[in-house]
Amino acid sequence: MNPERPQANSNQFEPLLRVSGLSKQYVQRRPFSRQKIVVSAFHDVSLALFPGTTLALVGESGAGKSSLARCIALLERPSTGKIELAGENLLALDAEQLFPIRREVQMIFQDPSSALNPRLTACEIITEPLLIQGAGTKSQRRARALQLLEQVGLDPAWERKTPLEFSGGQRQRLAIARALALGPRLLILDEALSNLDAANQTLILKLLADLQAAHSLSYLHISHDLRLVAEFADDVAVMYQGRIVEVKSARKLFASPQHAYTKELLASARSVESILLERSA
Repeated sequence: MNPERPQANSNQFEPLLRVSGLSKQYVQRRPFSRQKIVVSAFHDVSLALFPGTTLALVGESGAGKSSLARCIALLERPSTGKIELAGENLLALDAEQLFPIRREVQMIFQDPSSALNPRLTACEIITEPLLIQGAGTKSQRRARALQLLEQVGLDPAWERKTPLEFSGGQRQRLAIARALALGPRLLILDEALSNLDAANQTLILKLLADLQAAHSLSYLHISHDLRLVAEFADDVAVMYQGRIVEVKSARKLFASPQHAYTKELLASARSVESILLERSA
């Protein structure tokens, strides 16, 4: 997607996001008992995501991908480890220090129907993050909303429509517009395309690619669909049983997987080869 992107093994470039030794445990109570147990969602995860690139995170259901995404977005706090954004350790900051930084990392969820407030209009949904951050006047926020509606392929005249008046693909475009409102550098896409049909997936992928090229956005793309990963990602991290077992460029990983689980994943999705050939043509 971006032939001029920095290589992950180069010392010449610094990652936008660096995750080091990150782990997350949950304390749960056994059914019909007061006894508590510790459950590990993921363990000792280290990743690097470079500016203007897409890192895909793939793996089986329950591998810990979404928990990792929520920790990186600081919707949950990890148990151990470090999360650095542009070299700054986010976990060392207090709530007041984090508040202005939160605009840099935004998340787009799998189901826009549950992620968007059905009582708000499209304009109100997009301007809500701006209002929370105290950005701009009311007229400036509305102007920003109209600009974003057009940018994601929605008619600005629909500003007063509620989410239920949009189709599934249009709702996801609205969710993208909301995520872009604060001008983030990193978008976390948590299975953001999985609820869409193939036609809408293709259209949203193109939109995301255009936005990335225009704004140098970085994407952490969580997906179980290797076809989409092959089409969209620069690099791929494979997660298995709460651990990262392999990280490579998309082309190298699909051409020469090393871990047994990666080989198992690819064996069920050989159609990715034709997509990779199209990308390199």
